[in-house]
Amino acid sequence: MLWMLLIVYTLNFLDRQILNILAEPIKRDLALSDTALGLLAGPAFAVFYAVLGIPIARYADRTSTNRVTLISVSLALWSAMTALCGVAQNFFQLLLARIGVGVGEAGCTPAAHSLITDSVPPEKRSSAIAFFGLGVPVGSLLGLVIGGIVNDLYGWRVALFLVGAPGLLLALILPLIIREPRRTDGPVRDAAQNGPKKVELRVGEAFRELFSSRAFLFIFIAASFTAFLSYGKGLWTISFFIRSHGLSTTEAGLSMAVALGIAGVIGTLLGGKMADKFGKDNKRHLLTFPAVGMAIAAPILFAGYWVDDWRVAVALLIVPTILNSAYYGPAYACVQGLVRPEARAMAASMVVFGQNLIGLGMGPLLFGILSDALLPIAGQDSVRWVLFGAAWLGIIPAFFFWRASLRLKAELKSG
Repeated sequence: MLWMLLIVYTLNFLDRQILNILAEPIKRDLALSDTALGLLAGPAFAVFYAVLGIPIARYADRTSTNRVTLISVSLALWSAMTALCGVAQNFFQLLLARIGVGVGEAGCTPAAHSLITDSVPPEKRSSAIAFFGLGVPVGSLLGLVIGGIVNDLYGWRVALFLVGAPGLLLALILPLIIREPRRTDGPVRDAAQNGPKKVELRVGEAFRELFSSRAFLFIFIAASFTAFLSYGKGLWTISFFIRSHGLSTTEAGLSMAVALGIAGVIGTLLGGKMADKFGKDNKRHLLTFPAVGMAIAAPILFAGYWVDDWRVAVALLIVPTILNSAYYGPAYACVQGLVRPEARAMAASMVVFGQNLIGLGMGPLLFGILSDALLPIAGQDSVRWVLFGAAWLGIIPAFFFWRASLRLKAELKSG
């Protein structure tokens, strides 16, 4: 189940993030501004993704819902919309297709987190969710490599067709491979499922349970701000290497695949393992590594944007990427443990809501607006100046993860 969900999540991020490496050729072909690019990469996707994620999560939390079917339908929709991005002839058409990608992808993460939590014991939950979270760096890596190479050879439209097609096939076979654990008697079940029959929570009750938790609020803020910086840097770091260092899309894609892809895999896995190991005896340490790591990453990241040699810059981005990726498994595992089983998909969807509406919705767009504003002063280095500030802002989520860690021992539920 974990392997199949990882493939689905990899396609999720591949289809979502491939626009980053294709941003410059799309900008040239469709005559777009940096602000328009930020709108396509951010709000066009994020608003619908985030808002629809909440009612879809409530549907996923119902005991009668087959979450595997839900994920399969979502996968088919976002894959088809990704391919349609490749036929867009103007900004408005591309905007509509990106909205469709966001609508489709809204059904993936909350349902997948709920599936994993119902199938894995609490002491291994951070590692399991971190394994699923590998889809973020792996999907981003593949998007950078495939997008960069295919664009240089055949153009950005073919690249979008190519990454959209596999999801349509996988959507057909996924229900034949994964079973819904609510309808089976598998060997590994969450303790809550072996007890009395679950009682459905009303939406208001679910919201009250979530936001009565101080730990959840701090994690929500930290994860949302982390996503704001991550999505903003993810789009504009590519443009930074193309504009300020003169790399081609293939060179930039392969270079960033090392820093953002491989390093992200290491960081995501390491974060889950560290949380399970040190959080077993002291729940506070579930979030210690993300909090400390993000604080350490800030000055190294600034140095990476400062240096003039692009090879040194890529090397300096590796460690910060590892440290900034470590939060995924611990943060989402904590969120799942702060609520009753009947609200787990809802809990995940609220964090996804913040990460996408605030992070993806505002990060690329605000970075683009600032880049346009700084253009008369900084010229082609306007993106570099924006990234300077983004590097130091990483201290903010580090602080909130630390605050959340202080509440975990009192608020985490067993099972």
